[in-house]
Amino acid sequence: MAIGVLALLGFQLVDSAFIARLGTAPLAAQSFTFPLSFLVIGIQVGMGIAIAALISRALGAGEAARARRLGSLVLLVGTVTIALLALLLWAVQAPLFGLLGADAASRALIRDYWGPQLVAAWLGAVLYFGYSLFRAHGDTWLPGKMMVITSLLNLLLDPLLIFGIGPWAGLGLPGAAWATTIAFAIGLALLAQRLRDKAWLAVEGLAAELGRSLAPFLGIAGPAMISQLMPPLAAMLAISVVASLGEPQVAAWGLASRLETLSLMVVLAMTMSLPPWLGRCYGAGDWAQVHRLMRLALRVVVAWQLSLGVIMALASPWLALALSGNPEVRDDLAILIRFLLPSYAALGVCMIVVSAGNALGWPLRAMLMSGARLFLFYLPCLWLGAWLGDLVGLAVGAAIGNLLAGLAAWQVLRRILASPRRQPAEAS
Repeated sequence: MAIGVLALLGFQLVDSAFIARLGTAPLAAQSFTFPLSFLVIGIQVGMGIAIAALISRALGAGEAARARRLGSLVLLVGTVTIALLALLLWAVQAPLFGLLGADAASRALIRDYWGPQLVAAWLGAVLYFGYSLFRAHGDTWLPGKMMVITSLLNLLLDPLLIFGIGPWAGLGLPGAAWATTIAFAIGLALLAQRLRDKAWLAVEGLAAELGRSLAPFLGIAGPAMISQLMPPLAAMLAISVVASLGEPQVAAWGLASRLETLSLMVVLAMTMSLPPWLGRCYGAGDWAQVHRLMRLALRVVVAWQLSLGVIMALASPWLALALSGNPEVRDDLAILIRFLLPSYAALGVCMIVVSAGNALGWPLRAMLMSGARLFLFYLPCLWLGAWLGDLVGLAVGAAIGNLLAGLAAWQVLRRILASPRRQPAEAS
């Protein structure tokens, strides 16, 4: 999963690097779309968390037939839900981007990009639901491999569609979205072929299963979706603060956001691969194994993220040079890398605790932890830092917010692991 996440996030970072070659304005326009793209991702991840938890618990309890029905339901419901959301975001794009601070020139650039980007987001969501099904059944190899394939396809298509080749002119900013759309469509066709070989889906008993599983699904998916939707909302508020500093700062923030997700590849891989394992332990009642898994996961996260963050902070001038040709954007990006990247060790702790809470029947605690991380620690510190010291203050404030959130999550997890309970109260 880490290899797959690295490939997926790596192409997104390179995608932004290609767009940066078009100029500051296209890069800033793409940066304005990130919060709304994260909104789609948040809903799909929330649904994926719920279904992976329910399927893995069913498998752990020996209910294979129910697991097949649940698999069919998530593919059907998830596909329709994300399609409706994409249509809504297309219809209200003008006022939304205006609220985010995009001026008329940026909105004109966004308009041609946003349509194919929403199609790509829908295809990516359907792919993600398929990946969740494989992960719930213990297969992380195929999702990881498919992420690599789609990322390589995207990387091959990006320069062709953005810049063109020979006598054929490129599409500019929309070319990046079309490259992702084509790559995801090919990936979805390949995944469908592999899924046909598995006996993981059912066509009978879906209505009865929907009635039986709707309440537990919403009990997990509701808080999980809210938890996943909080980061896009926080991102909207954060970019509105950054927009007050200037267009180069928005462009640098967009690149830093891409680099953030890439640097968190191990954490993101663990948030996808650990919950099905924890769900099976939950279904079997093996809480000693839950404790061992969580302790190991946190050691890995802190050691990896802290080491990576320090190395990237030291290399920030060269990283910024590789990602942006604009000197002003490059200098601002180096500042963001230097202060933010080491703080992601604490952010990783919080992400693991939230992911485990959803898998183990503590969705409300996970949701509250997500809310506290963003709205009690991260955003207030970011806003205060920007008010006191422009971009440098903003970067320092965001780093302090991540650190405070990680410490709070660690305290919450210590209390949970020290609890003698065998069954989480929220699971019912």
